[in-house]
Amino acid sequence: MKRKIAIVAGGDSSELPVSLRSAQGIYSFLDKEKYDLYIVEIEGLRWEVNLPDGEKAPVDRNDFSFTRQGEKIKFDYAYVTIHGTPGENGLLQGYLDLMRIPYSCCDVLPAALTFDKFTCNHYLKGFGVRIADSLLLRAGQGISNEEVVEKIGLPCFIKPNAGGSSFGVTKVKTEADIQPAIEKARRESPEVMIEQLMTGTEISCGVYKTRREAVVLPITEVVSADEFFDYDAKYNGRVQEITPARLPQDVTLRVQQLNSLIYDLLRARGIIRVDYIVSPEGAINLLEVNTTPGMTATSFIPQQVRAAGLDMGKVLEEIIEDSF
Repeated sequence: MKRKIAIVAGGDSSELPVSLRSAQGIYSFLDKEKYDLYIVEIEGLRWEVNLPDGEKAPVDRNDFSFTRQGEKIKFDYAYVTIHGTPGENGLLQGYLDLMRIPYSCCDVLPAALTFDKFTCNHYLKGFGVRIADSLLLRAGQGISNEEVVEKIGLPCFIKPNAGGSSFGVTKVKTEADIQPAIEKARRESPEVMIEQLMTGTEISCGVYKTRREAVVLPITEVVSADEFFDYDAKYNGRVQEITPARLPQDVTLRVQQLNSLIYDLLRARGIIRVDYIVSPEGAINLLEVNTTPGMTATSFIPQQVRAAGLDMGKVLEEIIEDSF
């Protein structure tokens, strides 16, 4: 009997449309002869299954099931591809743990940790990972322009502390732009991170591990046509993505070793993606960790899987089967 897989997408952040595109990507990659696949959309208390006939069926959250033509169908597995709350911060993982349903990504603690950029970066700093100097503004906490300039300097990045890197991010060049950037970030997250500018080559590297093997994928180099790798660059083609990255062999090796270490330090599961800035001197600086990376056909992870000579569907199948 085929396993019934819920590809869980949507969420309660601005990245909902991106998540739905990732769900379509995962659906296209997986073998329909091996699995019964259903896309489950979550938005607030709306949990619905997209049925093959175009209809939708409500999810029974008591046991993560739905009813179709009088038959109750219970999911065997959840492939989580929500970019934001509740799928990237541990809330959904806690629910799935209570339901005894295996899933594709890290569990509650690593998810909550990595969703909080400031906390995650400083946790990894304790293990020798290089990060930029930064400040955290708690909900309701303000800061003067003078203090930002004194402690962080300009230019700097002001971004939501919780959430993805596509929305609410501003590269701030002048004092006059500081407060508007803070307000923009607060529309995405009550906590705001103010981070020192790091210069160099932006890169991204995926990794996944199962009981059988550990695979660190080729590195992608990101060359944005904009000031930085923002939403427009990511999803409207204003970027050049080069896989494998044009890095010296020794730097490539060090990035991949660091990627594997970060995976273990976070007790990650499934596929994660880590973003870095490599300085002109070859120093590797952490940007952020993504535990539910984008999975459209053109996203970094599928690009890197192809560059490694692997099949995306087989990789996803390996991750799913490793949970059983």
